[in-house]
Amino acid sequence: MTNLYELSRIMRPDDANIVGNVHGGTILKMIEEAGCIIGTRHCNTQRGDRCVAALARVERTDFLYPMFIGEVAHVSAEITYTSKHSVEVQVNVLSENIVTGAKKWTNKATLWYVPLSLQNVAKIIEVPPIEYSSPEQEEAGKKRYEAQKLERLETKERNGEVITHVSLPEPYTVGFSQSSLIHLVCPSDCTLHGFVHGGVTMKLMDEVAGIVAARHCKTNIVTASVDAINFHRKIKKGCVITVSGRMTFTSNKSMEIEVFVDADPLVEAEKGKYRAVTAFFTYISLDMDNKPLPVPPLKLEGEEEQKRFEEGKARYLQNKAKRLADKAQQQ
Repeated sequence: MTNLYELSRIMRPDDANIVGNVHGGTILKMIEEAGCIIGTRHCNTQRGDRCVAALARVERTDFLYPMFIGEVAHVSAEITYTSKHSVEVQVNVLSENIVTGAKKWTNKATLWYVPLSLQNVAKIIEVPPIEYSSPEQEEAGKKRYEAQKLERLETKERNGEVITHVSLPEPYTVGFSQSSLIHLVCPSDCTLHGFVHGGVTMKLMDEVAGIVAARHCKTNIVTASVDAINFHRKIKKGCVITVSGRMTFTSNKSMEIEVFVDADPLVEAEKGKYRAVTAFFTYISLDMDNKPLPVPPLKLEGEEEQKRFEEGKARYLQNKAKRLADKAQQQ
């Protein structure tokens, strides 16, 4: 059984914004589809309950170069680590200009899945182990597994936060650009279990983050990166989900948007509304020639906004230092 999977698709006008840049959410959805397919195939190579791989977490994902209408996206997925109940999938995205033949790597992502039984969705199936090329490779995977497990627990502590609406907010404030989207979960959004595909959720999150960024800048904006996306609870068919976004930090050339997904079961209303997914998206502002533009500074109001801004600044500096370190290693 191979641990590799590839898919390809041409980018069409409905995949892109008004200037032809492919939406980050479109790419995230393709990444998740590839991860789900290879994860589900691998977990069904053993005897026992049939299962579907459910997305639990997406690590930080950088958008290295923009993709445009008419280009072909080649998505390759590989299983790189398995624990008793989870699968790590690493995904790479290559864009191809089929007119000129030019190719470039646009995205790299790491996703974590858990296999859920088709007979009992509350039952997590044991994952068949993969073979590693060396003990060092297995040990590195185990360290990544432990690190993401710890971060997921830390993120859950923030799940009580809500976005409050502000009447007549000033431009460039958090309240001015914050946005929400309401979506009824339909069968076409769901897996065989009747729960929302992770890729569908990520696409909606990117749309809301993009609206927040565009309201703040009033320019063309594109997704630059996504910090870890944590899927805390499953979202069932028939739920109404509210996807909310708010600006948390701006640098000279980028802006960070925090996005929440809250699910409200219509049929089982007694279960109440709950926080399902959280993430931070980073956007940049571009002119009509796709050149970076300065981002207007965020006007802060109150201690909470100041606190979120400082936390965003710390993430920005940490990610910047990591990019520089990675660049130095490649030279």
